[in-house]
Formats: sequence, C-alpha cells, structure tokens
Amino acid sequence: MKSKAWNWEKNQSDYWLIPCVESPYLAERWQAKGFLRFLDLGCGLGRHAVYMAKKGFEVTAADLSAYGVEHTRKWAGEEGIPLTACVADMLDLPFEDNTFDCAMAYNVIYHTDIPGFQAALAEIRRVLKPGGELFLTLISKSTYGYRQADSRRRVDANTLLSEKSDTETGVPHLYVDLEDIKHFFKAWRLEDSLKESCVYNPEEPQYYSAHWSLIVRK
Repeated sequence: MKSKAWNWEKNQSDYWLIPCVESPYLAERWQAKGFLRFLDLGCGLGRHAVYMAKKGFEVTAADLSAYGVEHTRKWAGEEGIPLTACVADMLDLPFEDNTFDCAMAYNVIYHTDIPGFQAALAEIRRVLKPGGELFLTLISKSTYGYRQADSRRRVDANTLLSEKSDTETGVPHLYVDLEDIKHFFKAWRLEDSLKESCVYNPEEPQYYSAHWSLIVRK
C-alpha cells in the first residue's frame, strides 16, 4: 500500500485556503441531523477544519503532512477557535471506533493505490458512528490525464504517479468510474446524489479533468 503526503511547504496558491463550494451545504445538512463531531481527513492547510469549527462543530483535523497540521493549528489559533489537529496516516487512523458523526475527505483518499484506497475507506468507516456520513471526492477515469498516461507511471489498473510539480510530485492518484464506485462502496449507502463534474481550461479544453463527489452513510 502506498501513501504519501503533499509537500505543502511549496504551495503558493490561495485556492487551498478557501473552503470548497459544498462546505455550506454540508454544514447545514449535518447540523440539521444533530451531528457534532467532525473529522477533516487530509486537512491540508486547514480550510475545511477552520470553516467547520466556526460553524460550531467539534473538529478533528488530520493529515500526513506535519507542515499542514501545524498550519491548521496556527490558523485556528489566530481565529480564536478550538479544534484538534494531528499528524495521521489515513491507512491507520489513531482514533477509536465509532468516534465521529461526519467526515470530509476532499481530494484526499485517492492519493494511494487500490489496496491503500480500500484500507483508507475501511478506516473511515471504522471511526464513523453508525449512521455517520462521509463526503468525499474522487478522480474520474474519464480525465484526460488518466486516458493518455504513459504506462511507466501506472502503479495498478486504477493508479498513476503524479507528474505535477511542487506539492504533488510522485504522489499516487487513483481514478475510478461508476463501476468502481459501486464496487468500492458496496458496504455503504449512497446519500444525496452522485455527481461527476469537469474542469476545463478554455485555452486547452482537451486537457480537462473530471471528479466525482458523493455523500455516503455507514
């Protein structure tokens, strides 16, 4: 199994400081369900952990990057909000069974190979309470980079090693299609809708990337 942290020290983009567009919906959804204990798995620099803490959730932020965890702690301190942040590998989470009401793994658990992905998903399921929900994103096999990748970058049928510079160099990326999702999530219940969205550069639209987003319940 493979797991590798992003090199957040090299990040120069403010994009990773702004919560994803789904964040307000998730906060409202989970507050309406009475959820309190929230896990931000792969917290990066802390954008979702800080956002959810401001919304009143009891937040635990975890990431393989010590730099990202320290940035999250510092940001929360500057905002004067309580949260817990720790260095942790998604393949072996340091939390008790049935700890969290809800969890987010935004652009996170596909940074591994097939066995690693299955292990990470099992770990999330273990630490979620019965009825707990997970929001996550996955990369689609329809993405140009997957279809055109050099065979030397392939780790297994679903996984490539990233050639991107700076933060993601050498990080494995697992890609899925609908059949893969059905297979990997057969122990979960799909909540809300399953969405596949594309991101285009108008100057080079042929190089689009596509991601799945979904909410699943234990």
